[in-house]
Amino acid sequence: MSGTPADSQSAPPGGHIVNWTGRFRQWGVRTLPPDKLLPETQPSYVASWIYVFGMGAIAALLYVIVSGVILGLNGPAWYHVSATGHFINSTHLWGVELFFMFMVIHLWGKFWMASWRGGRALTWITGVISFVVSIVTAFTGYLLQTNFDSQWIAFQAKDALNSVGVGAWFNVANLGQILMWHIVLLPLAVGAVVVLHVLLVRVHGVVPPLEASETDAQLRPSGSAAQGGNPS
Repeated sequence: MSGTPADSQSAPPGGHIVNWTGRFRQWGVRTLPPDKLLPETQPSYVASWIYVFGMGAIAALLYVIVSGVILGLNGPAWYHVSATGHFINSTHLWGVELFFMFMVIHLWGKFWMASWRGGRALTWITGVISFVVSIVTAFTGYLLQTNFDSQWIAFQAKDALNSVGVGAWFNVANLGQILMWHIVLLPLAVGAVVVLHVLLVRVHGVVPPLEASETDAQLRPSGSAAQGGNPS
């Protein structure tokens, strides 16, 4: 045989890519170039506090994941009895509360800014979906407290879920099933949607305020050039 498999799959002189890995790489670089994925500068309006709460929600989510992994590895007997376990369990709850506080502020702030402008509808949709999935995740975590309150809520919720026909596969009275929903399935869903949301923000850029001009949406140079060359 003449040639090697690598030669047969290489790009022809014209630059046409013939295999799916090359086409996928080309699409990825075209859709999300490195300067968008990891930008060195941001528009001037990002200095406003309203843009901080999205990052605050992500930071709180990262702590919730880390503390949740610690709790999952040590188990209920540890975080119900050990002083350290009590502390980690409490900070896990506080992280969730901060996460929802930052997310609600971020959600409402972007709503009043009409952040779906400029082809950002999918960015807005993924943000709303992440909020809804996070509510279900927090609910399953509340049921894992294994105290009287969580058991009462679980059986009240079971009646509601049975009435809409989903109680057979989402049995909130089954502690083992809820544990797996809380530590595996729902965190994966939240993480996937949040990552997609962040990537969409990188692709389309941070939404400008409603009163911002079109030029303000671009990256501004520093120094006197930003003022039209007038140093005064």
